[in-house]
Amino acid sequence: MAKIRITKQFNFEMAHALQNYDGPCKNIHGHSYELMVTVLGTPVNDPTNPKNGMLIDFGDLKRLTLTNIVDKLDHALILNSTMPSDLIAALRAQFAKIVLVDYQPTSENMLIDFAETLQGVLPKDIKLHSLMLRETGSSFAEWHAEDNK
Repeated sequence: MAKIRITKQFNFEMAHALQNYDGPCKNIHGHSYELMVTVLGTPVNDPTNPKNGMLIDFGDLKRLTLTNIVDKLDHALILNSTMPSDLIAALRAQFAKIVLVDYQPTSENMLIDFAETLQGVLPKDIKLHSLMLRETGSSFAEWHAEDNK
């Protein structure tokens, strides 16, 4: 049977700051992110299966992505964990949703993190094909499985 790709789009609001960056993005600022998740596999071919004809139920892909990525980052401030601890403490005293990561929170690095996360939770017969993270209307980053073999 033929291989098929399906894509689900997600939107979330998130702020970040790029530590030691030499431009305005060193300041806390936010984006309206658009994440496209594309998976690859063979649709179910079993007339007795309620998911017959589907690669993965869009609802299942939505649940996996929301639970493991979007819900954790939506309306959050994401910062590199090496930011000064007094700054992190002051921000945590004022804001509830501070997410610390062990990398510079660029779109590129977030996609690497997202890919690792999704590969760990997708059903074994479904492969992550690609991710696209749009940061602004004219700027986005992409991750493709074929580039990361």
